[in-house]
Amino acid sequence: MNFKYAMPTTVECGLGISRKIGEILQSYQADRVFIVTDRGIRMAGLLEPIEQCLHEQRIAFEIFDETEPNPSANSIMNGLEKLKASGIQHVLAIGGGSSIDTAKGIAIMATNSGHILDYEGVGKIQNAGYPLIAIPTTAGTGSEVTASTIVTNTQTQFKAAVISPYLFPKLALLDAELTKKLPPDITAATGMDALTHAIESYTSKGATPVSRAFALEAIAMIGKHLKSAYFVGDDMDSREGMLIASMMAGAAFAQSRLGNVHAISHTIGGIFNIAHGVANASLLPYVMKFNLPACPEKMRDIAAALGADTSSLTSEEAAEKAIEIVVKLNAALSIPTTIQQLGVTLDQLPKMVSDAMKSGNVLINPRLTSPRDIQAIIENAYHGRLY
Repeated sequence: MNFKYAMPTTVECGLGISRKIGEILQSYQADRVFIVTDRGIRMAGLLEPIEQCLHEQRIAFEIFDETEPNPSANSIMNGLEKLKASGIQHVLAIGGGSSIDTAKGIAIMATNSGHILDYEGVGKIQNAGYPLIAIPTTAGTGSEVTASTIVTNTQTQFKAAVISPYLFPKLALLDAELTKKLPPDITAATGMDALTHAIESYTSKGATPVSRAFALEAIAMIGKHLKSAYFVGDDMDSREGMLIASMMAGAAFAQSRLGNVHAISHTIGGIFNIAHGVANASLLPYVMKFNLPACPEKMRDIAAALGADTSSLTSEEAAEKAIEIVVKLNAALSIPTTIQQLGVTLDQLPKMVSDAMKSGNVLINPRLTSPRDIQAIIENAYHGRLY
């Protein structure tokens, strides 16, 4: 097998490690930093300890808190204007995947001409961006270790992927203290987002032995920790386990890409403005069912990683068990069982199919996929036809 592995992002993990950000920035010779976050993070008080650290180290900062749930190209370009006006050349992302993706777009456009949407696709960015440090406050997207950012084109209602090695953050700080007060619904959505990343990465045609190892361990950790993080909340072992699993799933799909879940979820997210994690979670069982004939052995591995005893089962039976576990996990986390419950309507079906087929994720989905297949998956997920 020929493959290439590279993850240039340094990862540091530990309770309270985000409070060392001032010292870390000093090591980068940064005396000013542009913080990208959202208003919810500020209102929750998560920035206050970090601001205090920056004050103590005499590092000046400006805050851009206009991140949107599904980052638009307009918001990234607006942030870019404010970054350039500030004269600051170091970027700090604090928040969920939307904040980190927005920060990636801002940092890379600081050194590249034109508009962020000019770089849709793979490998089009010419220059390294400003140094970016990412501090995730949710255990879901893994964006702190990926080479991509997802940008919504509000004119076409299409979520475009910009992919380049230049988008890897320089440093990711994993501090589970920042996830301790996450509401249960966000814990559920982001946790299932991470599980989707891990499962799609593991079964992807683009997977390598390295990415599969990351993905399978992430699946096992999520199976172990997600319910406790959801139902207990302040179980810091589970919070930290989920944060590490999310990072590992991100590191996996940064190498392997994903599959049909993301091809469709990006589409319905762009059209109906649905939260990405919930869209993934609701779609995941239906895509797993579609993919089963193409990768029963890999789905057997997934079932085992999620805790099932597969010793007496055939590969197909074990694969069905994996789907069953995901369905039950969604139910336990109060995730909608159909995309109809998310607000999707079938009057946009032709656009959903067309936009999903534009995704490069379809090409590496384990089962060969046609537009008719995408339509069937969407219709099944809409009506709840799984069995």
